[in-house]
Amino acid sequence: MTVVEPLSVVILAAGRGTRMKNDRPKVLHEMAGLSLIGHVLATAEALGPEKLVVVLGREMEAVAAEIAGRAPAAAIVIQDPPMGTGHALQVAAPELLSAGAVLVLYGDTPLMTEATLRALLERRRAEDAAVAVLGMRPPDPAGYGRLRMGEGGELLAIVEHKHCDPALLAEGFCNSGVMALAAERTATLLGNLTRHPGSDEFYLTDVVEIAGRHGWPCRAVEASWIEGQGVNTQAQLAEVAAHFQTRRRTELMAAGVIMQAPETVFLAADTEIGAGAVIEPFVVFGPGVRVAAEAVIHSHSHLAGTEIGRRAEIGPFARLRPGTVIGEQAKVGNFVEAKNTTLGTGAKANHLTYLGDCDVGAAANIGAGTITCNYDGFNKHRTVIGAGAFVGSNSALVAPVTVAADAVVGAGSVVTSDVPADALGLTRSPQRIIEGGARRLRERLAREKPGGKG
Repeated sequence: MTVVEPLSVVILAAGRGTRMKNDRPKVLHEMAGLSLIGHVLATAEALGPEKLVVVLGREMEAVAAEIAGRAPAAAIVIQDPPMGTGHALQVAAPELLSAGAVLVLYGDTPLMTEATLRALLERRRAEDAAVAVLGMRPPDPAGYGRLRMGEGGELLAIVEHKHCDPALLAEGFCNSGVMALAAERTATLLGNLTRHPGSDEFYLTDVVEIAGRHGWPCRAVEASWIEGQGVNTQAQLAEVAAHFQTRRRTELMAAGVIMQAPETVFLAADTEIGAGAVIEPFVVFGPGVRVAAEAVIHSHSHLAGTEIGRRAEIGPFARLRPGTVIGEQAKVGNFVEAKNTTLGTGAKANHLTYLGDCDVGAAANIGAGTITCNYDGFNKHRTVIGAGAFVGSNSALVAPVTVAADAVVGAGSVVTSDVPADALGLTRSPQRIIEGGARRLRERLAREKPGGKG
């Protein structure tokens, strides 16, 4: 569905979020590795608006920085003092287009989808509605305002929960807060808002009745209640995050990703997984992960900022940190950690290994217990392991160092200088055998033990 009229999007995000019970601004709390407002910005930008405006309160510099980093073209306006949702849109109005549609979103409602918003915008355009509101039917509608509908299906009013009569409450058709307005009528609608007694605020919901007084039609579009869920508490954040995970797992499985226990897999907002890939139970994806088709991620692995090649195999119990690229059919096994490292096609690091700031060539083999000593306390240094090289178990490669193609590093070596191609690098003290030494050692230790007999 294509929106064929100019579009302004306004995101209301001036709330402090005091019910979150910590010092972090509410909209900067994360869901699937992305801030709540980051989710909303991504959905808004997917609509291709000509204008994107975010309304913040004063002293919200951290939120402004997040917006600038994720949506540099967005205009930020400050609502100070805050006087309700209607006032927030009044503050944003000078930044909006005078034609087309104005879409109002909320920075704490991250599950809204592009498809739903396009349907709302198209309904508003097709029926030339002054206002089109997104409605929902949550399983627990307590506290939500209700949409009063006319016999012909027109929207007559948005009524606060405390002002609803029993019949309207029983209808259960609730206001999500999201609405689309005709841009050319917005000035009139906002200009006729009045402060509510008691709260002394301007309510955006009043625009529906104002439009009716001008004889302008208003409409309601029903959407999933899940999309309309907002976040005000930590418990609600957890609930919204669970819905996001369910949605994203379902999408991936529909695209051919294999998950034996999807409820145990946790995805980031930008996780990409190819068809035929297998994701075993208890895998966690941080931001920035791409998994190619037919790769296997075994249980209890944690990946972030990582690219996994086709038919590669990861884990179990692997940790891949940002900057890691695993080539086709490469293997990273149990209790292996990699950071800022590339493994070429068919390379193996099967177990108990740390690879930091490292390049591993195709078909190279990294033995158990190998570590790259990449940090000297001040700077990071790089290790290069050539194609076909073999690094024996329990080796330490002290960077900067190169183990060239087809070279062999003997087990237990500490490598501090380059190993040429086809060479054997070995640092190992000669082994001594002392006949009877074990018996004499035990006797001495027994004498020295407090309370021991000599």
